[in-house]
Amino acid sequence: MKKLSKIDLWIVIPYILLLGIGIVMVYSASFYNSLMAGGSTTQYLFKQAIFAVLGLLLCFFVFILKVKVFRSKRVVKILLWFAIASLIIVIGIGIAAPSTKVNGASAWIPLGFFNYQPLELAKLALILYLAFVLSSKQQRLLDHHDIKSVAFEITPPILFVLLMMVLLMAQPDFGGALVLAVITLVLLAASTIPGKYIFTLSTSLIVLLIAGISLVFKFAPTIITSKYQYQRFLAMQHPFELEQKSGAQLVNSFYAISNGGIFGVGLGNGIQKRGYLPEPHTDFILAVISEELGLVGDIVVLGLLAIIIIRIVQLGIRARKNYSSLVYYGVATMLLSQTVLNVGGLLGLIPLTGVTLPFISYGGSSMLILSMALGIVLNLEATRRFEIMKKG
Repeated sequence: MKKLSKIDLWIVIPYILLLGIGIVMVYSASFYNSLMAGGSTTQYLFKQAIFAVLGLLLCFFVFILKVKVFRSKRVVKILLWFAIASLIIVIGIGIAAPSTKVNGASAWIPLGFFNYQPLELAKLALILYLAFVLSSKQQRLLDHHDIKSVAFEITPPILFVLLMMVLLMAQPDFGGALVLAVITLVLLAASTIPGKYIFTLSTSLIVLLIAGISLVFKFAPTIITSKYQYQRFLAMQHPFELEQKSGAQLVNSFYAISNGGIFGVGLGNGIQKRGYLPEPHTDFILAVISEELGLVGDIVVLGLLAIIIIRIVQLGIRARKNYSSLVYYGVATMLLSQTVLNVGGLLGLIPLTGVTLPFISYGGSSMLILSMALGIVLNLEATRRFEIMKKG
């Protein structure tokens, strides 16, 4: 196909390498716990390999579609409302069957072969929705010179964002809500809204967030201090003092990183994954990589992610169409925010959020949606190259 000749290898090659590393590390991180649980040592290996293959196929399928398909108002609205409906269903499952909650949160819909996590679709749906709305309002936002007029234009999409964030916090999933908030702020900043209004909005939200967290810690009522999420804040501040309680995950993550050193103890030879780190093949997979492959392994994984993110940002700067630029920045922000939240949590710089490491952590929903997002980016870039070629 002619379109394949225009594919961006700066994205495709790191993406495929990350998929391969993810399959290997999910197996290494999961086989011991699977064995102890009486299951097959390769169960997560096979599932992750299937997710990776399906992700590649989905990426290719989205790549060959015409751009007008995912720019369609109808398609964007269907994705958005499906994501919102899925978030509501998740809350309903948590209420109807409290025993299905993990660490006090209900975030998945069981579908047999894997658990569907609506948050992942919500991220992509939000990016496509905001890109569509803000690009369609491009000229009107440029023409407005007062904050009331700008507010009138952006209030409807902001209400959708707030609705999704409220639904996520009701699960509760504060990490997911934070990712949506960051994506929204970046896309608003990248739109044609005057910079002074973006600065005012961002500053106000940051001040409110800091003030809210400070008040919670100073006057924390029992209903808050008893929550798992609050304990994670405390664990971040005093991990070793709370090693026998909420700080256990973080302390074992530190031990894994320390054990690995520069070159690691060898693939498969990690100790912390053997009953010390909870779910080492998901949230803490980078800690396993640190222990087994050392700092070198971390640099390789994070370096490949950085190449993809930086490349997408470059495409956003180069893009001639406001819609394409917003999609690029949205996808790059989604990848960057997930990486920062995952790595920051493992290092104790921020509270653990349960956010997975893109393309590496075990999980079908994350793999498929992120692959779809890259497919959209590759499609937009290939289409741009074809248009330039025709004009030239």
